Amino acid sequence: MNSTLGKGKGKFGTSAVFLTAISTILGAIMFLRFGYAVANVGFMGTLVIILIGHAVTIPTALALAEIATNKKVEGGGEYYIISRSFGSVPGAAIGISLFFSQAISVAFYMIAFAEAFRPLFDIIKSQYGIEIVDPRIVSLPALIILMVIVLKKGADIGMKLLYVVVFFLFIALVLFFMGNTGYAQSFSSERLFQTISSPADFFLVFAICFPAFTGMTAGVGLSGDLRDSRKSIPMGTLAATLCGMVIYVAIAFKLAVSATPQELAGDQMAMLKIALWGPIIPIGLACATISSALGSALVAPRTLQALANDHVIPLPRLNAWLSKGTGAHNEPTNASAVVFGVSVAIVMLGDVDFVAQVISMFFMVTYGSICLISFLEHFAADPSYRPVFRSRWYISLFGAVACILLMFKMSTPYAIMSIAVMSTIYLMVSYANTDKKGLAVIFQGTIFQTSRMLQVFLQKSSRNEQEDRWRPSVVCISSASFERFDAFDILRWLSHRVGFGMYIHYITGYLSRATMDESRGVLKRLVRLADVSHSNIYVDTIVSPSYATALANVVQLPGISGKENNLILFEFARNSHDNLDEIIGNYRMVASAGFDLCVLGSSDRGFGYHREIHIWLGPHDFRNATLMILLGYIVLGHPDWKRGEIKLFASFPEEDLEGERKHLLEMVTKGRLPISPKNVELIIADPRCSRFDVVRSRSQDADLIVIGFAGDAILHNKEKLFEGYEGLGNILWVNAQKAIDLSREETAEDDGDVATDESEPLKPVGPLSKSGELDDASS
Repeated sequence: MNSTLGKGKGKFGTSAVFLTAISTILGAIMFLRFGYAVANVGFMGTLVIILIGHAVTIPTALALAEIATNKKVEGGGEYYIISRSFGSVPGAAIGISLFFSQAISVAFYMIAFAEAFRPLFDIIKSQYGIEIVDPRIVSLPALIILMVIVLKKGADIGMKLLYVVVFFLFIALVLFFMGNTGYAQSFSSERLFQTISSPADFFLVFAICFPAFTGMTAGVGLSGDLRDSRKSIPMGTLAATLCGMVIYVAIAFKLAVSATPQELAGDQMAMLKIALWGPIIPIGLACATISSALGSALVAPRTLQALANDHVIPLPRLNAWLSKGTGAHNEPTNASAVVFGVSVAIVMLGDVDFVAQVISMFFMVTYGSICLISFLEHFAADPSYRPVFRSRWYISLFGAVACILLMFKMSTPYAIMSIAVMSTIYLMVSYANTDKKGLAVIFQGTIFQTSRMLQVFLQKSSRNEQEDRWRPSVVCISSASFERFDAFDILRWLSHRVGFGMYIHYITGYLSRATMDESRGVLKRLVRLADVSHSNIYVDTIVSPSYATALANVVQLPGISGKENNLILFEFARNSHDNLDEIIGNYRMVASAGFDLCVLGSSDRGFGYHREIHIWLGPHDFRNATLMILLGYIVLGHPDWKRGEIKLFASFPEEDLEGERKHLLEMVTKGRLPISPKNVELIIADPRCSRFDVVRSRSQDADLIVIGFAGDAILHNKEKLFEGYEGLGNILWVNAQKAIDLSREETAEDDGDVATDESEPLKPVGPLSKSGELDDASS
């Protein structure tokens, strides 16, 4: 907060918080609509309404007390708490809606204040023949007088007037409970359940009465004027909430035993006939409404002043004008003028029923946000969050969920409208304050803790278990992240849905401040690359003086899924072979760690049009075959390959061809891979024809070629293993440490979109009539 909000020493204590909250809680609804509630749902139904309403307000009061005791609450009250805990942008969005709710509430209470003069209007009509129809003749002058008092005297006169108002409100309640009627002489327990013959819907009555339970957070708006906000806010707020609940239960019982449901339903001023001295009820109503209006008039300007100090409004001059205060206590004079300007406009409109319902929704959003903050802070386990008073996480969660459910129970259209308005405000604030924190950071701490618990759980659960079904958990290391994107692309295809991918950018050098700064810059670029490509890849960097030590660290990294990594991906450019010797030289280390190995040789053609994946099997691909097919299947599942297909080519000696044909068809069938027998081609191996020529003749237009290799071949033939494929697209060489079982138990009702019928036999194709011998590398 700007330092201007800290000027001056607070002058109020716990009593100010309590009186502001209780005067807002005991408002117009108590006098005008509680008789209506008892008449329509009975005393027991009204008791349920009170309990349901406080199922929201009590968790909110507890959460508010918890958050307020964690840090010094500056001016702005609820807005300060929400913005400092939820983030600047979400807090500002909620703060703006909260301000308008508070400002319009001033007008709402002043219109209700005019209702207290209805008996006086009747007396004037009967004695003088003057009929007063428009209540604005009272509400507008009263609002202007209130405005002058607050602008001239500020919170000082406001609190002094508040003490007087609460005194008369107390006297009105005492005389009401001391009153008696003839109906109350003969008490019967049946009266607690009696209603009118055609009662209104329960939730309609609840929607009308719920504003009576709100207001317990009104005292938080005085946070900047309190001597000790950590003590005053929890004690004052909780005391006002519980005291209000007890008073409402007592009022409902008194109404139920003192008048018939018909009398309560037909006269909104039924309390006047029950009280020991009837005129005190209109006086109490006037006091209740003026106190609620006064409470809102004191809180709303401070909320607006805090918003301006945070530069939420995208107009610097307006922010400076609104944040300006007067006097030693920084009274928000300019903000108060805006509040009363809004209030006068609403009073001139007259009918605020529509606005009042939207206000209730905004308050529900605020209460739900406060409960949600407390819940998230509990699970985030932030060491800086150390409240003196602690609520329970399940109480806060219950309050947040109850707010959402009750919003839709009260009025679904108004709930949707409130959420839409809140979303619009959030987008506007976010657009104007791009440098401030948004929703992305709200759940960060909770996500960290949840991720940790899941990782520990997965590690414990798999400690003594063998993995039944293989899925790729791939880690890729490359120093050419921004020169060649092919490795990044194939990693994001593998980790789109089925697998998990981790991309590590290798930086050569010793760990120092310079290399750390370089790695942070590279990481930002990688995160942006992962974001714009809509990938599910986890990216990171590693600084090491040699490729071997970097690779040794990478193979020991834990998988991001909670399972160990099982496949490592290397990449090199086939036209330069820049780092191929490092890949070959470290093969034994990778194999000794039990990793399957993939080497991507990228070409200038890239992955073409993402239409064809060609998989080449040979006699020595017994272990590699299933991994090669499975990788092709996973890549084909990415939307980039939605029009693609897999073609399988198998080259075997003529004497082994029939047995390999049956084995291949069984593997495709049991694995239920999307390879039609039409796309499987068997080739009779001819010693006179090199494998390079066979691959070039059939795969020159393929977008990705998958070829297996044996471990001994890469050790003996080295670079020659990857040579001889000029003119072809990207090639993925695959080496598996063990064969993967593709079969799984499936019901006969599995969808049959894969051709597995042996009615289309795999027919061998004769050898190429081309000279050439099979060299060592191809074997």
